[in-house]
Amino acid sequence: MTSLVVRGRPSRRLAALAFELSATAAEAPAIVDTTVSHHGVFIDGVRIAYREAGPKDAPVLLLLHGFPSSSFMYRELMPRLADQWHVIAPDYPGFGDSDFPPSGEFDYSFAQLTRTLDKFTTALGLNRYALYIQDYGAPVGLRLALAHPERVTALIVQNGNAYEEGFSGAWDPLKAYWRDPSRKNREQLRGWLTAEGMRQQYVAGMPDSELPKFAPESWTLDWARLSRPGNIDMQIGLFGDYRRNVELYPRFQAFFREHQPPTLIVWGRHDPFFTEAGARAYLRDLPEAELHLLDAGHFALETRGPQIATLVRDFLDRNLAR
Repeated sequence: MTSLVVRGRPSRRLAALAFELSATAAEAPAIVDTTVSHHGVFIDGVRIAYREAGPKDAPVLLLLHGFPSSSFMYRELMPRLADQWHVIAPDYPGFGDSDFPPSGEFDYSFAQLTRTLDKFTTALGLNRYALYIQDYGAPVGLRLALAHPERVTALIVQNGNAYEEGFSGAWDPLKAYWRDPSRKNREQLRGWLTAEGMRQQYVAGMPDSELPKFAPESWTLDWARLSRPGNIDMQIGLFGDYRRNVELYPRFQAFFREHQPPTLIVWGRHDPFFTEAGARAYLRDLPEAELHLLDAGHFALETRGPQIATLVRDFLDRNLAR
């Protein structure tokens, strides 16, 4: 409560002002703690790390990260939303701060990543959630949606592909590996997985004037995690398994047509991997979706975080009320 200290006898005006300030303070809404906290939960013996913020009784927004990142990519977005929504961002096994069991002890496939995330949502009691999907988060999140369509309250798509026209020419080496998983084609994929390759995931396609906006610790952290023994081979395995996501594209699209979830598409148009055509393709099956093409790249949050947060807040305000 605000108080006024006055020497001598307070005037009536000061007394009235003190009363008004006291009443205003009493009527002011409680300040919501938007601090992001860090936790872990064991799923089938594998510790899944996750970030969490916002009121536990608020509508849930589940944020699913892409390659080669982790929940770290949502570090600035989460506190911007946590005053009104319960925001949760897990790390997949082998990514971020989650456990990285050897390949012989864990099946590093998109099907298994989805099963683990499905059990994660059950462990946290998440029965209804909006999905924010980017890159790898798109197939993982949309597989979750196929398994539990009744749980999905809304979709936010940020450079996450679900249409074949969304693939740029950068995918040609992966497509060659899908057709012929030879040693030669596999080794060509390894060329992506370098320190400079991680940097290019962020900055490729962006004008030089935008490069100072990127925080270099993003790709430095990604490369440190990929440098763990066995992680690059695991990532190449996921590259190969990605074709199974493409095989599911018709089912993802059928989900859109049948359920018509409220959808916001925020897409970095300089993305060298997923094209603008892939963003527009969503509108075929989700004609009411909102599409915003941003002057950004694959990791649009790194340079357009405040703008994306504003778009997301407005969208959630209209579609995910408390």
